[in-house]
Amino acid sequence: MIKYALRCANGHAFDSWFASASAYDSLAETGRLTCAVCGGGGVEKAMMAPRLAGGEAEETDARPLARSATPAEGALAEFRRHVEANTEDVGRRFATEARAIHEGTAPERAIRGQASGAEARALVGEGVPVLPLPFPPERQVN
Repeated sequence: MIKYALRCANGHAFDSWFASASAYDSLAETGRLTCAVCGGGGVEKAMMAPRLAGGEAEETDARPLARSATPAEGALAEFRRHVEANTEDVGRRFATEARAIHEGTAPERAIRGQASGAEARALVGEGVPVLPLPFPPERQVN
């Protein structure tokens, strides 16, 4: 087992254990690493000091991976959990579904998904209430 300090494209720092260095490399090469804080991609190894076996006391300031580093990260993680628990993910069909709900041709419900900038501007121009989320979408595993 090997522990790496990692950092995502959004700047979140966290640690994770891997079965081996080659296991990390395999996951990184296939893009299957995601941030433990925001779920985003672009995860890379961060600088870290080597850990040597010895008689010194264990670090007491190490935080569990599941705990947020700051109150803002904790609030964002809680907001994300709330959104994901209370909305339907319609993926790339977001613009079509939002428009259909607004027009009354689809059942009214809370949805989330992805839309291009042009699609989002068109929805706003049509009076469809949309709001960008402050976190990236979930990673889709094929």
